[in-house]
Amino acid sequence: MMTTQPNRNLETFANPSPGRDYEVEILCPEFTCLCPKTGQPDFAIFRLRYVPSERCVELKSLKLYFWSFRDEGHFHEDVTNRILDDLVQGISPRAMELEGVFNIRGGLTTTVIARHGDETLLTPRHRLAGLNSVS
Repeated sequence: MMTTQPNRNLETFANPSPGRDYEVEILCPEFTCLCPKTGQPDFAIFRLRYVPSERCVELKSLKLYFWSFRDEGHFHEDVTNRILDDLVQGISPRAMELEGVFNIRGGLTTTVIARHGDETLLTPRHRLAGLNSVS
């Protein structure tokens, strides 16, 4: 039985079409964590794109995984790379890209893009424009 509490247990399922390269794109527009310096909340939108190999990530577990960071302090670069590492460990994709656009703080918007695998398998995309629009 799946929990509804934030946790770091990423569930997976067998790729239904392992003989075909296809891209999965998932948006998480409500990511939050805390600034490790001030303790103030940081808000971000994450776009995950991947070409699965044998496994895919289950969406509810991914939502609860993202939710598990909300009360923890993380630098933007750290949390983006940590999430990518956990996803790569969980599903071993052929290619994966995680883009995080963090809301303006002190007049600055931070975008962190972390990649794994053969990025030529991923469809070229415009970068996220911000929290209120996706290009």
